[in-house]
Amino acid sequence: MIQHWILPLVFVLAGLFGGIICEKILFQRLNKFVASRRIPGSAVIFRSLNRMPFFWCLLAGFYGATVSYRPEPDVAELLKKIITGAFLYTVTVVFARLTAGFVNLFFRKTDGFSASLLSNVTKTAVLVLGSLIVLQTLGVQITPILTTLGVGGLAVGLALQDTLANLFSGFYLIISKQVRTGDYVKLDSGNHEGYVTDITWRNTTIKELSNNVIIVPNSKLASAIFTNYHLPVKEITLTMTVGVSYDSDLEQVERVTVEVAKQVMQEIAPELIANEPYIRFHEFADFSINFMLYMRVNEFFDQRLARHLLIKKLHKRYQKERITIPFPIRDVYVQDHESRNGAMTLE
Repeated sequence: MIQHWILPLVFVLAGLFGGIICEKILFQRLNKFVASRRIPGSAVIFRSLNRMPFFWCLLAGFYGATVSYRPEPDVAELLKKIITGAFLYTVTVVFARLTAGFVNLFFRKTDGFSASLLSNVTKTAVLVLGSLIVLQTLGVQITPILTTLGVGGLAVGLALQDTLANLFSGFYLIISKQVRTGDYVKLDSGNHEGYVTDITWRNTTIKELSNNVIIVPNSKLASAIFTNYHLPVKEITLTMTVGVSYDSDLEQVERVTVEVAKQVMQEIAPELIANEPYIRFHEFADFSINFMLYMRVNEFFDQRLARHLLIKKLHKRYQKERITIPFPIRDVYVQDHESRNGAMTLE
């Protein structure tokens, strides 16, 4: 009796050790070799095959053990179906990973396109379709399963209204291109703004400048009022209010200010230098003549650096050109009590 188990045990152990050798030695060396050649899509292929050589060798060992042991025909048929089903399912998993990986790789090349939602939906669809094909191959009737899924899908849809709303809202945001990964958006609440990093099946992730992460449900974002500072283009116009004293030469002020603004543009946005900065005087204020400076920058975040440089350079240049930036002055006239009484007596 023990002799009947020796050969099957040898097949199982051979499959086990063969899987370890394939996984730890051959597969890793092949992965390093292909990575060194930088073959397009190789990373996706090897991620999809992760752990699969081990399982395939182990299944081959079990199959050899089943054939060598020669159990009862019904038992042998059942074991072969289980092994075949497991093998086909692992192949389905590989195809699902490959599909999701290449979808992700393709859409990452598209500027501002979020691939997470599409890759996850594609992976799920391939897994479901592959599982049905595996069941059909093993002789399981899938028609009742499809009928059950159809009836159950209605109940699940009613129970998961919020989830489905977020899913379809995510598709809407991606297809409409109102929000893309990398865009800087500001929600209508005014308290949340940042760069969109990902759009998943349930929510949109926004990363603030402070490095915090905001999670917004897709349905909320699809119905919200928000400002996208990267549409229609990333370049925006920086506006800054400046005031000079009433005794200033306004022609000189305009010339000096534009020169300084050009210097700042040359540092942070030289490719936009063709769009020359300009100023517009707009107000006789209480203690200054105010004007607006208009200057193009590459994107929303560059406004901070541009303002920083403008304030430093304008202050230094104004001092050199003797242009005064006034500060609020208030004249207070004080009348003592005796003067007020005297005034009242005279009346």
